[in-house]
Amino acid sequence: MYGLIFENFSGYIKVKYGEDAWDNVRRLANIDTPTFSIHHVYPEQLLGKIAKKTFTTLGCNADEFFEGMGFYFVEFCSKYGYGDVLALLGRELRDFLNGLDNLHEYLKFSYPRLRAPSYYVDNETPTSAMLHYRSKRRGFTTYTIGQLKAVAETYYKMELAIEVKESEIKFDTVHVSFQMTFDNQTKQAMNSDLVREEARLPAVSSSVLFEIFPFIIVFGEDMVVQSIGRSLTQIIPNIVGCKMNEYFDVVRPLIEFKFDMILSRSNNIFELMTNEPIDKLLKSKGALGAEDDGEDGDDDNLMEEEVDKSLHVKGQMNFMADWNVVMFLCSPAIKNLEELSFAGLFICDLSMHDFSRDLLLASSQQSNDLKDALDSEMEKTKLMEESMGKLDEEMKRSDLLLSQMMPKSVSEKVKAGASPVDTCEIFEQVTIVFNDVPLFGDICANCDGMQIVLMLNTMFGIFDNLSDRNDVYKVETVKDCFVGVSGAPERCKNHAEKIMDMAMDMRDCVQFVPDPRPGVNDHIKIRLGSHSGQVVGGIVGNKCPRYCLFGDAMNTSSRMMSFGQEQAVHVSGAVKAALPPAYTVKERGKVTVKGKGEMVTFWVESKANRVPPAKDEVFPNLEGSAKAEAPAAEAGAE
Repeated sequence: MYGLIFENFSGYIKVKYGEDAWDNVRRLANIDTPTFSIHHVYPEQLLGKIAKKTFTTLGCNADEFFEGMGFYFVEFCSKYGYGDVLALLGRELRDFLNGLDNLHEYLKFSYPRLRAPSYYVDNETPTSAMLHYRSKRRGFTTYTIGQLKAVAETYYKMELAIEVKESEIKFDTVHVSFQMTFDNQTKQAMNSDLVREEARLPAVSSSVLFEIFPFIIVFGEDMVVQSIGRSLTQIIPNIVGCKMNEYFDVVRPLIEFKFDMILSRSNNIFELMTNEPIDKLLKSKGALGAEDDGEDGDDDNLMEEEVDKSLHVKGQMNFMADWNVVMFLCSPAIKNLEELSFAGLFICDLSMHDFSRDLLLASSQQSNDLKDALDSEMEKTKLMEESMGKLDEEMKRSDLLLSQMMPKSVSEKVKAGASPVDTCEIFEQVTIVFNDVPLFGDICANCDGMQIVLMLNTMFGIFDNLSDRNDVYKVETVKDCFVGVSGAPERCKNHAEKIMDMAMDMRDCVQFVPDPRPGVNDHIKIRLGSHSGQVVGGIVGNKCPRYCLFGDAMNTSSRMMSFGQEQAVHVSGAVKAALPPAYTVKERGKVTVKGKGEMVTFWVESKANRVPPAKDEVFPNLEGSAKAEAPAAEAGAE
C-alpha cells in the first residue's frame, strides 16, 4: 500500500484531533518516522495496526472515522497536485463516476504497483444511479463513501446521498453496490443529442476501420475472435478463431471476462494480458498450447523476482449492434523500446493518429533523466526521514530531561503552554524530609573543590537511587542539603511511611561515602528532619524553571533537621501520628524550635523486619565513579 493513503490517514488525525494525537498513535504503533513517503510502498497490515491504535486511543467509531478520512482525501490530494485531475475528470457527476476506473489508469504512471479498486455505473435514472465497487482490499467501503460525497460537494456543488444496497465477498474480491441519489437529468439530454447526430453520419467501411486501428480485435457473443488489426496480424495471426477469454485475461476492470459483463462496462478502459508469454506466442504465431523449447532457464532463477512476459493491451470495448460484435479498440501497453522489441513490434506498427509513437520515443529519451530524478528524490526522502528520526530522538531526550527537572504531569502542562501559576496545586497532606552534613563547613575549609564535588556527587547519587527505591520525589539539592517529598506531586496515603523508609536508608547508606578531610578515616555524618502537613507545589520562574514546594510544612521540616543530631531521624508529632506500630519511635521531649516555640519531637530509630540496602543495590557504580574521580582530585591537591 502506497504511503499516500498513510499520509491521508495521519493528515486526517492531525486536522481533526491535533498533532499530539497523531504523535501518541504513532508511538503506540511503534512508527519511528512522523511522516510517510507517498511513493513508497508499505506493508498492507500496517494500516490496520495503526487504525486499531487510533480507535483505542481516540475512542472514535471506525466507520465514522474512515468516512471522514475519505471526505478529507479530496482536500488532501489537492496538496499534492491531484486536485486539477479530479476537477477535470468529468463534466457532470455521472461522467466522473463512469471515469473512476480511467482515473486509476492515469495514476499508474506515478504509482506502478497500484492495486486500485474498480467501478462501474448502471441503472441510471434522472435522480439516481447504481455504482458497483470491486476491490481486493476489505474495510474501505465507508472510506469510498466519504470520497464520493466530498467529490460531489467540492466539484459539482451538490449533495450526494449514498446507501449500501449489497455487500459480499466473492473469492478474494469485495463486491459492494451503492445506491446514489443525486440530480442526474443531463444523461437523457446527452443521449438524445448523440442519436440525432449519428443519423447524419455516413457508414464507414471495415477496411478503413482496421487500417485506422492496427490493434483492433473483433469478437462475437461467443467470445470467438473474428478479425484483428494489421499490426496484430504481423505478430500473432493465429489468434483468429480463438476465444478471447482463453487467449487473454482481464487485468482491469475487476470483472469476469464474459460478453454480458463487457457490455455493462463499456465506459471503462479495459486492460488485457495474454495468458501465455509473448515470446512463446511469437514462435507459434499466436497459436495456443505450443510446446516450450525449455530455453528459459527458469530453474536457475527461482529466487529472482518474477518478470511479466505477457503482452498487455489497453483500450475501449465498443459494441456494434448492427454486427452483434464487440470491437476492442486497443494499443499495446509498452513502456520503452526494449519492451517493443521483445513483443516483436516496430514503431511503424503503432497507430499514427494518436500519440503512441511520440510517447514511446519520448519515454525512451527521458527515462534516464526520470530515473536520475527519481533516485535523487528518493535520496532526499531518505535524508528527510533520517532527519525526522533524529529530530524525534532529540525530542525524546528533551522530554526525558524535562521529566528529570519536574514531574511528568507538570511537564505536560508546561509543554502545552501553561503559565507557572497554572501549574500550582495544593496538597493537603504530604511528608517532607530534609538532610544536611553538619561538618560541611569544616570539610570545605580542609578540602579542595574536586574532593568536595566527588563527595556530594557520591552522596546525592545514592540518594537519587534511594528516591526511586522508596517512591519519593526529589524536590531539590542545595549545597549539602537534600529535600524529598512523598504525597506530592502524586498523592498517596502512606506518605509518612515512605519518607521514614527513605530517611533510614539515607542514614544507613552514608557509610558508603568517605569523609574527604585529611587524616579522617571515617564516613560522613548527616542530620535528618521530617514533618507532615500542607504544601503548595508548582513551577517558579520562566528561565531554568524548577518545581518547588511552599508552605509551613517545609519550614518545620527544615527546623526538625536543624535541631536534630548526627545520624538520627528527627520528626515532629504529625509524622509520629501518621506512622504505624511497625516503626520504633522514641520521644525526645520538648524542644524550643526557632519560629515555632516549644514542640514535642521524636526520634525514629527503626522498623520491624527492615533490611538496610546493600552498597551495590543503591549505587552499583560507586567504586567505579570514585576511581574515575580520584586522579582528578589528587591532581587538584597537588
